[in-house]
Amino acid sequence: MRRHTVILFALMFLVSCSSPKSDDIDSKVESLLSQMTVNEKVGQLCCPIGFNFYEKTNDSTVLPNEAFIKMWDTLQCGGFYGVLRADPWSEKTIKTGLNDLQSALIFNKIQRYAIENSRLGIPIYFAEECVHGHMAIGSDVYPTGLCQAATWDEELLYKVGDAVGASAASRGAQFAYGPVLDIARDPRWSRVEECLGEDPFLSGTLGSAIVKGIQNHCGSTLKHFAAYGIPEGGHNGAETEVGRQKLLSDYISNFKMAIDNGAKSIMTSYNAIDGIPCSSNTWLLKDILMEQWGFDGVVFSDLGSIWALHSTHRTAKSQLDATAQAINAGVDIDLGASNYGAFLEDAVSKGLVSMEILDDAVRRVLRFKYESGLFDNPYLPLPIDNHNDFGKENLPLEVAREGIVLLKNNDILPLSKDIKNIAVIGPNADNTYNQLGDYTAPQDDEKIVTVLEGIRSHVSPCTNVIYAKGCPVRDTADADFDSAMSAAKQSDVVVLVVGGSSARDFKTSHKSTVTAIVNDYISDMDCGEGYDRATLSLSGLQEQLIKIISTTKKPLVIVYIEGRPMLKNTAVERGDAVMTAFYPGQEGGNAIADIIFGDYNPAGRLPISQPRSEGQIPVYYSQPNQHDYLDCESTPLFPFGYGLSYTEFEYDNLKINAEDSQNVAVTFDVTNIGKFDGDEVVQLYIRDEFASVAPPEKILKGFRRIHLKHNETQTVTFTLRQEDFCFINSNLEQVFESGDFTVMIGASSDDIRLKQIINL
Repeated sequence: MRRHTVILFALMFLVSCSSPKSDDIDSKVESLLSQMTVNEKVGQLCCPIGFNFYEKTNDSTVLPNEAFIKMWDTLQCGGFYGVLRADPWSEKTIKTGLNDLQSALIFNKIQRYAIENSRLGIPIYFAEECVHGHMAIGSDVYPTGLCQAATWDEELLYKVGDAVGASAASRGAQFAYGPVLDIARDPRWSRVEECLGEDPFLSGTLGSAIVKGIQNHCGSTLKHFAAYGIPEGGHNGAETEVGRQKLLSDYISNFKMAIDNGAKSIMTSYNAIDGIPCSSNTWLLKDILMEQWGFDGVVFSDLGSIWALHSTHRTAKSQLDATAQAINAGVDIDLGASNYGAFLEDAVSKGLVSMEILDDAVRRVLRFKYESGLFDNPYLPLPIDNHNDFGKENLPLEVAREGIVLLKNNDILPLSKDIKNIAVIGPNADNTYNQLGDYTAPQDDEKIVTVLEGIRSHVSPCTNVIYAKGCPVRDTADADFDSAMSAAKQSDVVVLVVGGSSARDFKTSHKSTVTAIVNDYISDMDCGEGYDRATLSLSGLQEQLIKIISTTKKPLVIVYIEGRPMLKNTAVERGDAVMTAFYPGQEGGNAIADIIFGDYNPAGRLPISQPRSEGQIPVYYSQPNQHDYLDCESTPLFPFGYGLSYTEFEYDNLKINAEDSQNVAVTFDVTNIGKFDGDEVVQLYIRDEFASVAPPEKILKGFRRIHLKHNETQTVTFTLRQEDFCFINSNLEQVFESGDFTVMIGASSDDIRLKQIINL
């Protein structure tokens, strides 16, 4: 029943988006706009937080509460943010939050109240967090961004976007916040886990696939515009220093790719770029986004980012000034409504904001509502059931398996399932929330498979699985190394699961912007929004745990569950096998066990370089070659695109047809010469040998994940266009300059197997 309902809703959305002619929608928008008062227009640009606007007494009785009615009497807003959200910040638990049916019921009731208690009956929207699953009770929890990106699988991430969009839309969302396209080149930053890596082409390609999937059902909101992932000192929201040429080429070209693929909305970021806050940056929002790129969708502020123009950035002398700066720069919707709701009408009356600016913003919001079908179909179809099943595939498991990266293997893996004794040790070996990441709703424990549970379900009934936690992620006062050593000594092999956590809990305080306030309570959390770090070594006593367990001389498999690239020097030195699963989601334990025991041949590839030292940061693959430090190599410990397999692949027979720069055909053969069937991720890089602006060392321009059986050969073809050889020049124009280019084919950015210089 649920699947049919979702399909019906999706068809309604697609029909409503495709059937009305553009001029028909334009006329409807103008007609409605002409009837609106300034107050009604301002309301359409406000998106207050909504998770406290309902009350429930049982599974079938959910009502808008007095807080909602009081708010609506004051501000008839365009929509609400996070009504369905559940987490410690919203203080919504499995018991107090909304399940699928309740979500649909409250959407319909709030919608009905809004339509029936407003002069013009304009429907409202819900905007919901959907970075790695809809952040609501009962929704599937997918691996976070880094693990998704490590799949290098465009088709798979389209399916993820489709499933997440379907889940969110079936509960009432018209805006799904995601994907996160920030280019992450500073792993000290707390939100690296959410991103799709360090490279704009990889991020843009995979992000576009997610956008297409989401927008089968609702509008995708790209986060965060722009250059949010390279803050000074790694501090969340700190200023970014980057020139405009570098900004356009490295940090927002992926956003353009997603916009060209139809993204309907975008969200500004908290940071300033070279002193100009992104939420008041006219050049960024109007000159680039709207005029050059032709974006005609909706621009959201991030929560409180307009308020910060006065309170944090101090570029506005008052909140009234901040409000005028934001909307004049191109911010349509105030997420949280703290500024537009309180000051925008006054700003218009005082001439700080023109009626033309106000009307343009309202037009974009109304157009989205017409295109998404809200006017024609404002209510959700009922009933729906409580089963989160959007197909036969187990997508959370598939993504986790494809995204796990094997970094080292001294032929210890895969393990035999008939091993007599196996020790599973470590703070992340049996912790459900530690493998889920930030922006995750409360979960039933039965839904989450930990590494310990995954291993127990994979081994023979005769295998003795011995578990010991060893130590927490951060707390140094609660270690039990004796039990860990005892478990290791009894084993034939040790699986040691270490890393970090972005698991929020109800003991951690939070600011109004979700950012955590670190207090005396020592939770495991060492990553996630607000948890920036100065160092990248494992927290607490985990480094010591690795060293102590390694002294037993037992074969040692080290698994990292982490939200950022941790330093892995000790693990690589002491472990026989090392892998990272990033945050692998609800099926993480099964995915890791599948790889450990050979049920799945690993093929994840790093979407972000793994540093040797914090002193290297930033370290990313497209940097010009650098000489070594006095005390450290300049290269990363593991480069972008790197990952091992249980089999081996041979590359051969490179052919390039480069007669026309508009159509460069690159073909080559890949052969599986190893013992196992498996996936290979083939990567195409180019190098502009000489250019008027210093070119990168190499830049990714193509990739494909292919499956090859033992001894199978496959011919791979890439077609490069002239735009693939273009760059942003000193006049901030995208140009092509004729000359020599090196085309490189490899298994990673640092493992180039074939290359050829061509002249275009």
